[in-house]
Parts: sequence; structure tokens; C-alpha cells
Amino acid sequence: MKILMVSSYLPYPLISGGHVRLYNILKILSRNHQITLVCEKRSYQGKEDIAEVGKFCKEIIIIDRKKQWSINNIIKTGFSKYPFLITGHTFFQMKKNIEEILKKEKFDLIHVETFYVMQNLPKTSIPIVLAEHNIEYLVYKRFRDEAPFFVRPFLNIDIFKLKKIEEESWRKASVVVTVSNQDKKNIQSKNNNVFVVPNGVDINKFQISNRKSQTTSNEKTVLFIGDFRWVENRDAARIILKEIWPAIESKIHSSELRVKLWVVGKNIPDSIKKLGTDRVVFDENAPSETSKIYERADLLLAPIRIGGGTSFKILEAMASGVAVVTTRLGAIGIGAKDRKEVIIADDNQEFADNVIEVLNNKNLYGKIAENARSFVEEKYNWENITKELEKAYRSVV
Repeated sequence: MKILMVSSYLPYPLISGGHVRLYNILKILSRNHQITLVCEKRSYQGKEDIAEVGKFCKEIIIIDRKKQWSINNIIKTGFSKYPFLITGHTFFQMKKNIEEILKKEKFDLIHVETFYVMQNLPKTSIPIVLAEHNIEYLVYKRFRDEAPFFVRPFLNIDIFKLKKIEEESWRKASVVVTVSNQDKKNIQSKNNNVFVVPNGVDINKFQISNRKSQTTSNEKTVLFIGDFRWVENRDAARIILKEIWPAIESKIHSSELRVKLWVVGKNIPDSIKKLGTDRVVFDENAPSETSKIYERADLLLAPIRIGGGTSFKILEAMASGVAVVTTRLGAIGIGAKDRKEVIIADDNQEFADNVIEVLNNKNLYGKIAENARSFVEEKYNWENITKELEKAYRSVV
């Protein structure tokens, strides 16, 4: 197929889940399909990053991303029917470039990566495949709930506009691709043609054999990793440091375990760092290759409370042989079973109890690690996931 892909981001370097997802999908799609990519580029991305993605594309057309948080964008949004997210990703140049491409070339379909660049498409009869990583208006609702009370009325207006535009995008698309069944259920009321194409993991890069050897050592590392730009990760870190970690520390006193909490991420807020203790290490300079991080960890804490997608951090930990303690929501998102592939905790005290148990029980740890690796190999390798995306393509071509 000849595919025109329109994306809100250039997927390299691999600094976020979205970048990892699109990069790996492009790499595999390029074996059998011809891809032209039109995308936004951030200021920190250079020629080397474009060249890396260019390995998998016939052509890349770059649009420099404008500053999102500007007075101009805020004023525009206030006097527009469009929400802030759409205002920040509307580009006259992108639309013009796409028009020119469509005049000179014939494509089988247009793949749109995130709905908030869809307004840049000219009118066309070509089938549109819309890929949604989240239901954005639900994510913004969470942001609103944490915002100062005097800002919330303005955010409510923006969320109302965002919901309307997002749902309109679902209706306009020939097919919608989402990452989880939970998101599929929400979208199906507006478009019946929805395919689940989950997130995945590079099973060659993330290996159990790469990890530090599991010995009888009582020194253990509990990991929390996240991008602290996102409210979900800030929320999870606060829960761990305020509720879960103190409960773990109280149990350590009556145990032979020596456990540290390793909090990894860029730009960790000072308000979160202030919650640390002597056994907490905040690390903003950990290796950029997350596989190297999992090699040094024994257990991943993932107290996921919101969202319907599949968590990259959980999948990468599972592939690396790192035991995962998560919520029921985190497990449902990937279809993992309690005490088979992950450990599920329903409250903060149960998180603490389960962490101590799995670190003390070598047999349980080994069983979880082996089952998790097999589970990821079968369901979440990028080869199989890209085949699911190709099914979505074939449904409209």
C-alpha cells in the first residue's frame, strides 16, 4: 500500500510511549508498504533524528512545531469554537503541504496519528485511519481536577469543546484505531469500525538475561519510572511517596530486606522530591535506554488509577523479568492475571504487603518473571501488533 501518514510528532528520539509506538510500527510497516510522513518537529529534534525516521519512509515533510503555551494561542482559543489542543496543532503550512502531495501522488489511505492534527487535512475521498493513544478529553478532565479552583471553569469550557471535536473526528474517520478495549467501548458509540492495536515492546531489546542476576542478596531496588510532564505520573509518584512507601518502610524494620526506592524521570518536581526519605533516590540522569534501567531494578511499582490504555512501563518491565505490582486497572489494560503475570493490589496497604511478599519469596518472583516474559512475547511483540494495524488498513482499502 501507499500510505500518507500525518502525525503530531516526529517519533525519534524514543523519549515517550508515543514515540516508541510509532517508531516501531513505521519500522515494520516499511517492509511491505511505502510511507510518506508529514509531521511536526520539536526544536530539540535535529537532522540525525529526521534521518533515523527517514530509514523507513519514502519521504518526510517536516513542520516546525510552534510554541503551545503562548498568549496568542490562549487568546485564539478563547474566541474560537476550537479547544486549546486543536489551536496549538493547527498549521496552514501542513495543510498546504498535504494538498500538494495529494495532487501529485495517489495514496491508498491516510493514517492520522492523534486526532488533533486531523483538522489539517484537506477534503478528500481517501480512507482515513485515525489512531488514538488516549481519549484526550478524559485525560484533560483529570488535569482539571488537580488545577486551582479558579481555573476550573475555563478548563471546563475547553474540555467541552475538546470532547465535541474529538468525537467529531471519530465520526469522520473511516476506521479508528485504539490501544485498548476500554477505549474501544467509548469510541464505538460514534464509529462502529474500531480496531484495537495495543502498545508493544521490543522483545529483543528487553531481555531477562540482561538483568542483574537474582541472588540471595537482601538488597533490592523498587522502581518507579515516568514522564513527570504528565499528571498521571505525578499523581502516582505522590501516592507512592505519601502512602505506599511509608508502609513498605515500616515493614522493612521487621525484616532482613534492605530496600531502596528508585524514582526515575526528567524534571521531577521539587514538591515530589520533598516527600523522599533516606531510602529514596531521585534520579533525573538515568540511562536514556530504559532497558538499562530495568537491568538494575527488582520490582516495578505501577499504581495506575486512570487511563484505559496499555502501559509501556509495565510491558517493558515484564519483558525484562522485573516483577510488577500494579492496580486492577493496570492489569486489565494488558489482560494480565493476578499472581500469574503480575501482582494486583487494590489499596495502598496491599501494595506494600505485596511488594514485601514478592521480594521475599524467590519462587513466586521467578514464576511471575517467567510467565510475564512468555505473555509479552506472545501478545505484545511489535511484529504481531503491526499485523493488527494492517487488518485495520485492509478493512477500508
